[in-house]
Amino acid sequence: MAQAYSPGLSVTDNIVLAKQRILPLKGNVLVKKGDKVKAEDLVAETFLPGNVLPINLANKLGVTANLVIEYLKVQPGQIIKKGDVLAENKGLFGLGLFKSRVVSPIDGEVESISQHTGQALLREPRIPVQIKAFIDGIVVDVIPEEGVVIENKSAYIQGIFGISGEVTGELKMLVKDPNEVLTESLIDSSCKDKCIVGGSMVTLKAIQKAIEVGVKGIICGGIDDQDIKALLGYDIGVAITGHEHLGVSILITEGFGKIKMANKTFDLLKRFEGKKTSMHGKTQIRAGVIRPEVIIPLEFDDADLVASESHMPMLEEGTIIRVIRQPNFGVIGKVTGLPEELHTVESETRVRILEAELENGKKTTIPRANVEVIET
Repeated sequence: MAQAYSPGLSVTDNIVLAKQRILPLKGNVLVKKGDKVKAEDLVAETFLPGNVLPINLANKLGVTANLVIEYLKVQPGQIIKKGDVLAENKGLFGLGLFKSRVVSPIDGEVESISQHTGQALLREPRIPVQIKAFIDGIVVDVIPEEGVVIENKSAYIQGIFGISGEVTGELKMLVKDPNEVLTESLIDSSCKDKCIVGGSMVTLKAIQKAIEVGVKGIICGGIDDQDIKALLGYDIGVAITGHEHLGVSILITEGFGKIKMANKTFDLLKRFEGKKTSMHGKTQIRAGVIRPEVIIPLEFDDADLVASESHMPMLEEGTIIRVIRQPNFGVIGKVTGLPEELHTVESETRVRILEAELENGKKTTIPRANVEVIET
């Protein structure tokens, strides 16, 4: 039987996942190997250095740089509050008249004081960075001072595109058909803190309504790229997302425009309605590809967590695929044949093709580069 390898997205009701949760710089790991954690649990934390604020003490005191040391009221490393006196001269003729005083404009600490420049560097308070588990699971490895690896058994869906970061909430279906558009009329107060699911498209007004009522996440088949621009105030351009602060995370399963959500994806989400869900919209399409994800933890015993062998998505007869270019963009199909010979396409180039039967029953040939495997 003919086989070939192709990029693919995972849509499965049972997979063992391993997620690294790593700090941006060295800090403290708060859990140990073997601990069971919830998505909301803190697993590691550190502190980023605060911003530095320079203050020219010599200039403000009206003295030369080498004399600043005589008028200091603080020392390097000292914790200070806003309004604390940093330095003070003795006034006119040393009699205390017309004294000059320099006070701290911030809470923080004294980083350094230079006798050569007469300048003090103040540093704002350190900024805490806390890493949560994101998924329910077991800590299978601890990386000292850096983070952990958490494994769980989950239903798992990868999306095409997403916006905004990690959220956790209960899965709630708002439509009954994968062709149905998610509109603002379907969203109400019962959606607060939920990850809601639509069908073929989510409208701009629906997203705005979701943010208003406190929805955690939106999962839908398609989205209008102009709606994304309206939400963010700028064009996405190169798809590197996940840092946005919209108030809701969005995951698109099929593509841009109104595209029916794949039956397999829709049915899987419907099957797990009411379950706790972790999701994010982080997307990176260049080197180090990152896909937006929906993760629905399953009940498991420790013995269930046996990592499966990694493998490249494979094209073979019977493989489920998604078309990723026009015509038939976004349509799901099944591979029925993999001819070995090259075929001439509309652009007059000669490429390898596959034969497929699409969801609508249509049989067609498609360049292999125009599809991706839906992994199961």
